[in-house]
Amino acid sequence: MKIVIGLGNPGDKYHNTKHNVGFWAIDVLSARLSTPCTQQKWKSLVGECRIGVEKVILCKPQTFMNLSGEALREVIRFYSGIEPETDVILLYDDMDFPPGTVKLREKGSAGGHNGVKSIMAHLGTEVFPRVRMGIGRPEPGRPVIQHVLSPFPAEQQKLVEQAAQRAAEAVHFALEHSFTLAMNRFNE
Repeated sequence: MKIVIGLGNPGDKYHNTKHNVGFWAIDVLSARLSTPCTQQKWKSLVGECRIGVEKVILCKPQTFMNLSGEALREVIRFYSGIEPETDVILLYDDMDFPPGTVKLREKGSAGGHNGVKSIMAHLGTEVFPRVRMGIGRPEPGRPVIQHVLSPFPAEQQKLVEQAAQRAAEAVHFALEHSFTLAMNRFNE
């Protein structure tokens, strides 16, 4: 069983913000797999499907970013035997990369991302596959919170939509093959 979790904030107010690109990638993946994330359970919107013989849960926490780990903990508590190192894939925004960039990684720190900090606190590990999508840094003098909770400028929107497509493609490939092979194929 695999859990693919995209980070974001619930509600229309946040839909188009930089902090919600994890949700965007889940939406692309759910369309690609014909698996809508509309079931409300485990403090999330979820969709369930199979890829080959593997059950896959697509998850969009509805807890707000800083409490994302609570939602993932609920899913893991329901299904016994989940190993974060191999069974969880996290999709989220990353300010360390320019908009449009996609980077896959098997472990690492939270890099200041509060949603990832929450996930790590609830999993008790930094070792789990992740797909990071670049959103760029705020302009000098602009607070980080304003940056992540604002929409992309028009000239970056298409790049980020393409990154969400690429991230979903990478996750789909990882689910069919392996995350290691996906890193080799999709890291930019």
